[in-house]
Amino acid sequence: MGIKTIAAAAILSVAAFGAAEAKDWSKIRMGTEGAYPPFNVLGSDGQLTGFDIDIAKALCEEMKVECEFITSDWNGIIPALQAGKFDTIIASMSITEERKQQVDFTNKYYNTPPAIAVPKDSPLTEATDAALAGKAIGAQSSTTHSNYAEEKLPSADLKLYPTSDEYKLDLVNGRIDGVIDDVVVLSEWVKSEDGACCKILGTLKPDPVINGEGAGIAIRKEDQELKEKLNAAIAAIRANGKYKEINDKYFDFDVYGD
Repeated sequence: MGIKTIAAAAILSVAAFGAAEAKDWSKIRMGTEGAYPPFNVLGSDGQLTGFDIDIAKALCEEMKVECEFITSDWNGIIPALQAGKFDTIIASMSITEERKQQVDFTNKYYNTPPAIAVPKDSPLTEATDAALAGKAIGAQSSTTHSNYAEEKLPSADLKLYPTSDEYKLDLVNGRIDGVIDDVVVLSEWVKSEDGACCKILGTLKPDPVINGEGAGIAIRKEDQELKEKLNAAIAAIRANGKYKEINDKYFDFDVYGD
């Protein structure tokens, strides 16, 4: 076999390999937690609802692809993405440099600050490290909010929980003095019957390093074509009014943020 023939065979081999590796994005498996109202909630009927879910459905409709939702525990959700159990994570995951070491992200689809909630009869009057010194503050583990508390509220006694439901239960039952989470999550909770015990003590100034650039959709680093499709769809639903329609279903302000 001559040199030119060998070269041609090599080119054909590479082309065939590339074709074999190309992914068909006619169906996208979307991982979510299902335990973070009002963003993603798994109901007793097995149905997922929430802002994240509605945004995901709108994106899939815009891209003209089929959506399949798969729930995962928060602490294992990035490893599950990397293992191929789903293609994306849409679960109010903040875009941070630390997470970018493991996965890539789309552009943000919302951005809201953290806050502290306490019982209505709490003697606390401000959400500062000095005021929270020695107070038991609950947070969901492996979140930007728990990282924020560790870094910015070192005087507090931080208690970590697998899900937000568990820290809420401890706050209701008086086992902790307060909790830290997204202001929207806490605001919606204290307006509900389950959260009627409590109030928002105050919002916290986001730290761009800890809190990141807002919530994005996580993808595997090699799936850049999918990232481009999702970014185009996010821009499209922002432009055509679908994003505002979903936003207004859940919130009385623009959750997209700055």
